[in-house]
Amino acid sequence: MASVIKAQKANASKAALKGKGKRKADEMDVDEPSETQAVKTKKNKQRVLLLSSRGITHRMRHLMNDIEALLPHVKKDSKLDSKSQLHLLPELADLNNCNNTLYFEARRHEDLYMWAAKTPNGPSIKLHVQNVHTMDELKMTGNCLKGSRGLLSFDKAFDDSEWGKLTKEVFTQIFGVPSTSRRAKPFIDHILTFSIVDSKIWFRNFQILEKDPLQPNGPPQTTLVEIGPRFVLTPIRIFEGAFGGATVFSNPEFVSPAATRMALKREKGGKYNMRKDAEAETQRRREMRRLEENELAVSKVFA
Repeated sequence: MASVIKAQKANASKAALKGKGKRKADEMDVDEPSETQAVKTKKNKQRVLLLSSRGITHRMRHLMNDIEALLPHVKKDSKLDSKSQLHLLPELADLNNCNNTLYFEARRHEDLYMWAAKTPNGPSIKLHVQNVHTMDELKMTGNCLKGSRGLLSFDKAFDDSEWGKLTKEVFTQIFGVPSTSRRAKPFIDHILTFSIVDSKIWFRNFQILEKDPLQPNGPPQTTLVEIGPRFVLTPIRIFEGAFGGATVFSNPEFVSPAATRMALKREKGGKYNMRKDAEAETQRRREMRRLEENELAVSKVFA
């Protein structure tokens, strides 16, 4: 009987030792993760704050609504009251948990400028927006799912200059919809194109069709159909910080629309002055003729 009890105690002690060994091995496995567990996938956490200044027109507002519909990771905020307090925009982006900002600045109810900035450290790009055509105006046949992710296509000319490379990187982070966005849908059915022509950036939005609508049962054929909106961006300056700082790039060919209008008014004013001078000269010649006629009058000659 005593030998049986000793054998049971020995077996129990062996089992306890085995359990301790397993426990230590499990603890070692937990404390030292494998290399595959240690490597974490980098998530694309881009959020864009979209807002405008006071004094925008209906067309500018419709363009903002179109951009908001295209980019599901955009958070729209109320209008900024003062145009001189741009240093408040990084704080607003931080309050809204955004690391990018698209700010539309209206001047004189007819000129539109767009700021594309990385907050809070920069850089920021100031661009002049021209030739704006919204989705409602164009009435294009293209269509895409609201909230779907779009491909980005950049012209080769972006890689030919330093300002082009920087603009391409900023636009990639702003217009590229992350897959982890809450409102984004897991579909890619349109493409956003950025092309450089005459030192200006042309924006277009196309739907990707994998079948010809005229031949639905035919072979698959990828085509592009424009959706809208469309606009042209002229780069003005690139700043090192967010909405300020040292100037990294300045466009020497840019002429402000106010200066263009002033030159046109000056030209019209010059034409008006030339016309008035010609009228004054004609009137002077008429007066000279009258004087000559009065001196050679019959009453004076045969007096």
